[in-house]
Amino acid sequence: MKLTVVMPVYNERATILEILERVRAVEVDKEIIIVDNCSTDGTREVVQAIDYPEVRAIYQDQNRMKGNSVKKGIAAARGEYTIIQDADLEYDPRDYLRLLVEVERDEVLAVLGSRTLGAAEREQSLPANQFSLGRDFLNDWFNMLYDASLTDIATCYKLAPTQFLQSLELVSDGFDLDFELPAKFVLEARRRGQIVSEIPIRYYPRSLEEGKKIRWTDGVASLKAITRFRFSEPGG
Repeated sequence: MKLTVVMPVYNERATILEILERVRAVEVDKEIIIVDNCSTDGTREVVQAIDYPEVRAIYQDQNRMKGNSVKKGIAAARGEYTIIQDADLEYDPRDYLRLLVEVERDEVLAVLGSRTLGAAEREQSLPANQFSLGRDFLNDWFNMLYDASLTDIATCYKLAPTQFLQSLELVSDGFDLDFELPAKFVLEARRRGQIVSEIPIRYYPRSLEEGKKIRWTDGVASLKAITRFRFSEPGG
């Protein structure tokens, strides 16, 4: 099997079936692992009714935050590569194939789908608001600490070999996992003489009113995570 798609979900009843069909439509040998984070809006019941052979579900017994759900999915993955897929409609699964081509280059350990690279050419852009300012600051802080030049470390689309992901001792349970992963990618790639690559992806942002769940407190936790892993990891 080529690809495992780990899909953490929490109260995504309005979009779960649509994103599932979009993922299923991608022509690659894959499995989809849905990890329901104790949804209260009927999402769990929708997932329980799904009957596709390539779809498995894990049900959290309480809300353990997004990062914990992602880790549960990674631990259960069976594909050669694993990618994280949010259950909303912000990211386009049609980008999987390009990400897979990139990660199979010998010098690439992991690949990130960047929402900023090529945005002008796609006539897309990230909204300018308090979240974008915080995201840009975190990205700049990361690059300074890790001597990196990545453009979008907070992206959902992170793709890497499954065995490598399962070898990582991931400790973050919240949105800060989005920053622990690239931190460990960069440090391990440097140790191996490889790189963390980025390619442009499509992106369709939604607002808080539409269900976006990240808050300013997540940014504080992410800043701490970026700093902590720089000095606590081997090679850091």
